[in-house]
Amino acid sequence: MRIDSAQLAAFAAVIREGSFERAARTLHVTRSAVSQRVKQLEERVGQVLVRRGAPCAPTEAGQGLFRHAHQMSQLETEALATLRGAGIAGAAVSVAVNADSLATWFIDALAPLARDHGLAFDVLVEDQDHSSDLLRQGRVMAAVTSDPHAVQGCRAVRLGAMRYRAVASPEFVRKFFPGGVDATSLAAAPMLVFNRKDGLQGRFARRYTRRAVAAPVHWLPSPQGFVDAALAGMGWGMNPEALVRRHLEEGVLLDLARQEPIDVVLYWQHWRLEIRALGFLTDSVLRVAGGALQAPR
Repeated sequence: MRIDSAQLAAFAAVIREGSFERAARTLHVTRSAVSQRVKQLEERVGQVLVRRGAPCAPTEAGQGLFRHAHQMSQLETEALATLRGAGIAGAAVSVAVNADSLATWFIDALAPLARDHGLAFDVLVEDQDHSSDLLRQGRVMAAVTSDPHAVQGCRAVRLGAMRYRAVASPEFVRKFFPGGVDATSLAAAPMLVFNRKDGLQGRFARRYTRRAVAAPVHWLPSPQGFVDAALAGMGWGMNPEALVRRHLEEGVLLDLARQEPIDVVLYWQHWRLEIRALGFLTDSVLRVAGGALQAPR
C-alpha cells in the first residue's frame, strides 16, 4: 500500500502543530483541505490516526506513522542540503529534555551547534520519567530521559546522574525540623513540587516514613523558582546540586540530609538513523554531560 504524500504531510502537520487550523496555515491550504486529507489517509489505512482535541494528538496507531513521517522529512531535508552543499546549517533538531537539565547543563550542548554550525532546535520540556514517550510518539528525534530501555528504533546511552539535594532555608529548618527529619516533621512541613509528574520529594520522604506523606504542597514549575522559593522560606524541595551549591556554601540554604542525596541516572535516547545534525548533537550532549553529571552513588 502506498501512502499519498499530501495526505501524510497533512497528518504530520496536524500532530506537529496540534490543530487542523495551524496545520492549514503551515501548509498554505484551507482547514477543510487538511481535514479531508487526514480523513482520506485514515480511510486508506483503516484506522483512526488523530485523536481530535486541544491539542490534537496521535492515536497509538498514528504514533508509528507520525514517527515515520518525521524521519522521512529529516532524511529528505538532509539529502537536499547535501545536494546544495549546504552542510547542516539550517537543519532543525527536535529534542525532549527535563527542566533541570535545561537549567543546568543542556544549553552548553546546544549553544556551540547553534552558534558555529547554524543548527536550529525545537526543545520540548518534559519530566525525565516521561520524555521517552515523546520519542515513541515521533514528536522528537532525541530525549534526555531516565528510561534505560531504548524505544523501538532508537539507541540509549547512559549519560550520568543528576544529583539532587533536599534543601530549605535556616529559618524553615528551625521551624519545621527542630528535631531533625522524620515522619511527623515531613507531614507538617510545606513541600515544593515541580508538577504532578515530579516524584522526587515523595521518594525522599519515603526514606524516612516508608509511606506516602500528605504534606502541604506548593506547585512551582520552574527550576529557578524552586530555588527562590526555598530561599524565601516557602518550603523544602529537591534541587539540582548545581543550582544550590553556592547557597549551601554560603549557609542561606541547608541540606536536610547531607549524606543522602538522590541521584537520578539520565540517558540519551536518539533515533538510529544516520542524520548528520543528530550525530553532531549526540556528540555534544555526551561531551557536556560527561563533565556536568555525576557517577551514581
